[in-house]
Amino acid sequence: MSQTQPAGAQPDPGSGEVVQPTGPSAYRAGFACVVGRPNAGKSTLTNALVGSKVAITSSRPQTTRHAIRGIRTTEDYQLILVDTPGLHRPRTLLGQRLNDLVRETLLDVDVIGFCLPSDQRPGPGDAFIARDLADLQRAKRVPVVALATKSDTVDKQRLAEHLIAIDQLGTWDAIVPCSAARGDQVEEVAEVLASYLPASPKLYPDDVLTDEPTVVMIAELVREAALEGVRDELPHSLAVVVDEVVPRAERPIDRPLTDVRVHIFVERPSQKAIIIGRGGSRLREVGAQARVGIERIIGHKVFLDLHVKVAKDWQRDPKQLQRLGF
Repeated sequence: MSQTQPAGAQPDPGSGEVVQPTGPSAYRAGFACVVGRPNAGKSTLTNALVGSKVAITSSRPQTTRHAIRGIRTTEDYQLILVDTPGLHRPRTLLGQRLNDLVRETLLDVDVIGFCLPSDQRPGPGDAFIARDLADLQRAKRVPVVALATKSDTVDKQRLAEHLIAIDQLGTWDAIVPCSAARGDQVEEVAEVLASYLPASPKLYPDDVLTDEPTVVMIAELVREAALEGVRDELPHSLAVVVDEVVPRAERPIDRPLTDVRVHIFVERPSQKAIIIGRGGSRLREVGAQARVGIERIIGHKVFLDLHVKVAKDWQRDPKQLQRLGF
């Protein structure tokens, strides 16, 4: 396991040693990209690092569909975390575009956190990502920190074996075991990632936790609710588009209400039936769960109007992908 100097450190011309910036310029700010194969714990870790929910989570793979920024601000640094879709061998045009999104994101960050879940041995998917990261390290010298996520799910012996396997998978600037669910070593992960940020003033105000537009957060909350308890094939086929967010006219100032109209797209009529459920029961559950998070974002009551539509084979259709925002 090799160690590199944190970004922003400057050589002392007299001694040849590396010294850290001091004074006001010692503050660090920059971007860290969290990568890994699907369901590696990226979104859960991002939320834990930010201290608030900015990315939806699910046990289903490919939950994250775009790069989500969460912001952690301390007295010493501002770490802007970019949670990305899981890198994988794509089987559809959507999968290829998600991979392209991740690779584009990697080109513009200061440090990368590579998540490898402790409850699964490193496999072909992890090796696939490790090769990509090795190419990036050679081309741009971007530091990569390997993160053994979900450390709470295994015993000490299994964790030790996992850390050895990670070390053998590539050349990392650091390896850190952590559990976002239990909070184990989350602070350590933040400190290690922040140590590679450049000296810079804050890029966002102290109270900003994410720069995601409201409509994107609404769509993500609806999709998270729709993913709960569904069959394996449905997550890949589900897309959400916010059609309208409009304050209800003639409402008292002290009792505002916002109308939120959302379309849920699936690829087949059978999938539409799953989302709606018998007599609309499933769709009502989705609406009730999503509404809680949406009202937290907007700050008052909302009327959530959900519609389910079929867009046949949209994952493979360039025109439909564009219409759905991919």
